[in-house]
Amino acid sequence: MLKVFLLSLFALSILIGSENGHVKAKDREESPNTGDTLIVGAIADASLLVPMLATDAMSHNVARLIFRGVVEYAPDLSIIGDLAERYEISSDQREITFYLKRGVKWEDGVEVTAYDVEFGFRLITNPQVPSSYASDFLEVKEFKVLDPYTFKVTYKRPFALALPSWGNLVVLPRHILADKDLNYLRTQFGRKPLGNGPFKLSKWVTQNRIILEYNPLYSEGRAYLDRIIFRIIPDPSTLFMELRSSNLDWVSLNPLQYLKIQRERELLKDFQIYRYLAFSYTYLGYNLRDPLFKDKRVRQALCHAIDKKKIVAGALLGQGIPAYGPYKPDAWFYNPEIERTCNYDPEKALKLLKEAGFERGKDGILRKDGKPFEFTILTNQGNLARLLAGQIIQQDLAKLGIKVNIRVLEWTTLIHQFIDKRRFQAVILGWTTGPDPDLYDIFHSSKTKSPGLNFIGYENPEVDRLLEEGRYTLDREKRKRIYFRLQEILAEDQPYTFLYIPMSLEAIHKRFRGIRPTALGISYNIERWWVPKGEQKYILP
Repeated sequence: MLKVFLLSLFALSILIGSENGHVKAKDREESPNTGDTLIVGAIADASLLVPMLATDAMSHNVARLIFRGVVEYAPDLSIIGDLAERYEISSDQREITFYLKRGVKWEDGVEVTAYDVEFGFRLITNPQVPSSYASDFLEVKEFKVLDPYTFKVTYKRPFALALPSWGNLVVLPRHILADKDLNYLRTQFGRKPLGNGPFKLSKWVTQNRIILEYNPLYSEGRAYLDRIIFRIIPDPSTLFMELRSSNLDWVSLNPLQYLKIQRERELLKDFQIYRYLAFSYTYLGYNLRDPLFKDKRVRQALCHAIDKKKIVAGALLGQGIPAYGPYKPDAWFYNPEIERTCNYDPEKALKLLKEAGFERGKDGILRKDGKPFEFTILTNQGNLARLLAGQIIQQDLAKLGIKVNIRVLEWTTLIHQFIDKRRFQAVILGWTTGPDPDLYDIFHSSKTKSPGLNFIGYENPEVDRLLEEGRYTLDREKRKRIYFRLQEILAEDQPYTFLYIPMSLEAIHKRFRGIRPTALGISYNIERWWVPKGEQKYILP
């Protein structure tokens, strides 16, 4: 589970490079051609393609190619207009006026206007609409359409996330949806959306493939590629075999596959490998409603009992770093002091468990009130690193007398039948990080009820206060102090055992030009990827 669950935002500063050389000079000199298809291997299907309702990464990854936002992040992480030609912020930081580009059209030829943004805003702030992302928009005191191409939003108070929140979450075609109910939005429109982005949905075969074709009405000029096809292949071995057979053009490699591909010279002739510290962290999250995990001494003990460095070495084969909190070490809001709070120390773990009432019997099993310490970890199918991390955790905790069971589930089943319904004891999942430290949707107590993203049920009044204060503080140094303190509390409370930050390992066929690695990653400009005519492989029928 990812916080592209939220917006597919990316890390503030990263070092990103290519394992097989940088962009060649001839790539910059060649004129882009149209045509060809990019086939992407994916381990999970999307759920629905309405950004404000989707809570999984795959849905957002696909939807961002179909829907545009009012603003977007530029490669240097500044915020620029997307549908907006420009914007103005008042001196008191409470009002933003957006001026939309004229002539932008929906797929059916109807013009995109401020009324579409207003419609989406009214929808996401409707308490009957189960959106996980409403909190940013509930800060708006007034939304006013000034004319079809201009709207002004007035905030209750200065809000740090005011500008970046106007991404693609709230731009929907009013002329299609105004007289439809929520069920239509979720089921029919969510399966066959009408967008305004560089691509449009052509076909969606559940658990098989999602086919996008270029949108001829895209106002920024047609995408160079004819199609992008996401093939759903949950099994990592099958995914790698399809890559080896040249049936896929882009695969996110797991560490074992990365090492394999380094030894396969024939594959390296055809594929460029991009390797960089991912915009995410993986964690072991506890259901704090479960009696086993209510006592923070138990959670602290589990953190001391888990060898994160062994997980990085064994599960990631060294392709990552240990995580001690929710942020990457290179972010301006990262507090390095938290690295001292939860080092591998099995003896300290046993001491904390004893304080919490657990006794180790002659059989080596930990018990409390005669009941053995046993729990089940859920994780998603298709992520070998998470499964291996679970197995290492299982081994580490067995040494203390704790029995851990591991259950692997298909992604949509895990999310909708277990996470959304809060039917779990512990989970190994992940979130993405972003250029802003806000964690309101993940850790604020108001988000504990489904579909809120605080599915572990974490509640801490000081954390709530800090999360709220951080959202309304514009001074960077003051915000830094707020989030430093937040990390200290999370390190103390241990609602998650933060496990690791993985390396992102991307294999992309070399025939694709226009890939420009930046702080935003590599997919931000996918509509400008292209293939020379002589190297094109697929012709759009």
